[in-house]
Amino acid sequence: MTKIRIVGVPEHFNLPWHLCLEQNLFAQNHIEVIWQYVPEGTGKMCQMLRQNEADLAIVLTEGIMKDIQLGNPSKIIQKYIETPLIWGVHTAANNQIKTNKDIKDKRFAISRMGSGSHLMSFVYADHNKWLKSDLSFEIVNTIDGAVDALTTQKAQLFMWEKFMTKPLVDTGILNRIDECPTPWPCFSIAMHSEFLLKNEGAVSKLLSIINEMTLNFKQLENVEKSISNRYRLKQKDVDLWLKQTEWSQINFSKDEFAKIQKDLLRFQVIDRLSAYEDIIVNS
Repeated sequence: MTKIRIVGVPEHFNLPWHLCLEQNLFAQNHIEVIWQYVPEGTGKMCQMLRQNEADLAIVLTEGIMKDIQLGNPSKIIQKYIETPLIWGVHTAANNQIKTNKDIKDKRFAISRMGSGSHLMSFVYADHNKWLKSDLSFEIVNTIDGAVDALTTQKAQLFMWEKFMTKPLVDTGILNRIDECPTPWPCFSIAMHSEFLLKNEGAVSKLLSIINEMTLNFKQLENVEKSISNRYRLKQKDVDLWLKQTEWSQINFSKDEFAKIQKDLLRFQVIDRLSAYEDIIVNS
């Protein structure tokens, strides 16, 4: 039995992993998956890979590409979500900001440095023709921390996946003033390189199991109801999210990787281009 420690955010994107666990699909193939939710997001998961606290992570593409470039001893072994992540741009409901034209102090609440909420602020700044030097940050760790920072005016803006924050918008705690999609496939599967080298067979089997699940995920009976109940989302929001979301069963091509790298460089998320083989496992 090969033990694999996997980390991911507590969000609807990762339901296929939990269905595999609940159906004992990994265990039946001699793989013991130890799953840990990480609400702090990609920045924390990158840290866990670095410190050998996790073997595999389902992370935001921009975050793991940047962190590998900075020395994370991991590689992307596959795309996970093919489609963009639709980031909501949020403010507190108790302030006067109604559109992005009302924004003065460009202080973002972020889960941590290097997180998606941090790096996507540069993408949003580029869209609005703001200077990177205009941005400042308040580290809040989680969504709850962001709500506190916005309502107490420690920060003005918070970017997070729009369906996960929809209940906070519906109840009037936050306003969503804008949206900002990632210009690349949003989630990737990354693995510590040493673990991959020692366990290639088990990793290949793990990917085949999760890929079979994601390939058929939308056709599962009552999947919309399951997502709605587990993640406390409205049925109409789940239906819209499923229409916008496609899972992947392959890795990045060299051309696709080159385009993402150029975009990341333009948005100032990274400061140099990396070679394909430095980031991606060429399978």
